Amino acid sequence: MPADCAPMFSYTVLDTSSDTDARRGMLHTPHGAVETPVFMPVGTQGTVKAMSPDRLKELGAEIVLSNTYHLYLRPGHDVVRDLGGLHSFMGWDLPILTDSGGFQVFSLGELRTITEDGVRFQSHLDGSRHLLTPETAVEIQNALGADIIMCLDECTPYPASRQETTSSLEMTLRWAERCKNAHTDSAQALFGIVQGGMYEELRRRSARETVELEFPGNAVGGLSVGEAKGLMYEMAEIALEELPREKPRYIMGVGTPEDLVNLSALGADMFDCVMPTRNARNGTLFTSRGKLVIKNERFKTDERPVDEDCGCYTCRTFSRAYLRHIFMSGEILASIANTLHNLTFYHKVIGDIRRAIHTDTMKTFQKDFLEKITGEDT
Repeated sequence: MPADCAPMFSYTVLDTSSDTDARRGMLHTPHGAVETPVFMPVGTQGTVKAMSPDRLKELGAEIVLSNTYHLYLRPGHDVVRDLGGLHSFMGWDLPILTDSGGFQVFSLGELRTITEDGVRFQSHLDGSRHLLTPETAVEIQNALGADIIMCLDECTPYPASRQETTSSLEMTLRWAERCKNAHTDSAQALFGIVQGGMYEELRRRSARETVELEFPGNAVGGLSVGEAKGLMYEMAEIALEELPREKPRYIMGVGTPEDLVNLSALGADMFDCVMPTRNARNGTLFTSRGKLVIKNERFKTDERPVDEDCGCYTCRTFSRAYLRHIFMSGEILASIANTLHNLTFYHKVIGDIRRAIHTDTMKTFQKDFLEKITGEDT
């Protein structure tokens, strides 16, 4: 059986929504099952910042994402492989998805050069020179041992001309075929990536030709890169319309709690974003009524929890006044407490989406959620 068939990986649709395109499903991987829709906390360097694996499980995380580029440069994929693979290395025995490293190398600007072979780049750590090809991206991810791995794609910048976007998506398709040919580990599911920029016909073309390569799952890349929110949703919907319903559909690098709800309603199954963890370290907390910036003076004597509708450890234990105090004091606990709350909130949103799909109330839930969360929590 060809490796890309991923016999240890499968996806089943459990429920569908009658008034949206949302669906609830189950991913089966070598390290366990994952219910969808799902949000994947980002563990760039093999760790979700300020979180231990047991805390992640307690708040409801079922799968995490790690970064190929960073783990390749430090400590090295061969080191991780020789120490038993990424699951053993980071103490996480549930599923892992690794990205290809493409977004990171493309974001290096003048430190990288794109050719048909791949991407030549200088390490941001020591200036050493490297070549990342579709084949080496797969090789690195094979060594890391993630359950789901990604093709190397060329990330289309925004804005980009039609000619630039066409060239980019064609490169991505050629690289996808090379990734598929290089993939040899049947325990890992290799996902294709749809590009096409902000042009409807190019998005549809990219999606259709990616589907023809018959990956076990497909992702939509190149979104939330500076375009208006409405345009992002439009391009996501166009791509999702072209992707097979019997396979998982992953929106990469997105997004806000509102994005999770809206994109789930359009039929997306998987999400990742650094927003809940990065914002937590910067003092911005997500609540059911909107964002809360904890450093604001008005919270100095506020006895309330971050979110009275949240039952996480942070909300059960600390007041807004205390969280403001430790954040302003630069205490490590501020990052831990804020991250715990934000990730708990994101997983609560995902749980609410799943329940709404299961009870066929997705449209009503979406309307009520968006009405309540709009604005800033005070």
